[in-house]
Amino acid sequence: MSAPAEPSYEQARDELVDVVRRLEAGGATLEESLQLWERGEELAAICQRWLDGARTRLAAATRPPEPTDPPPPPE
Repeated sequence: MSAPAEPSYEQARDELVDVVRRLEAGGATLEESLQLWERGEELAAICQRWLDGARTRLAAATRPPEPTDPPPPPE
């Protein structure tokens, strides 16, 4: 079986918000709290990867053209 697809940024962010809410509410056992914390770390890393990818795409889209880049096609 293949690994499940990574969630979208929005899905990971929403689940992370829920994890934080559950941790802040208290009432979980130590083991449950540790599992929530670990899941939160995973979700935070997923969100960071999405943000890093978006930053890279924006930088590439807004960089000035290199002198060796072909000119844009005429309109």
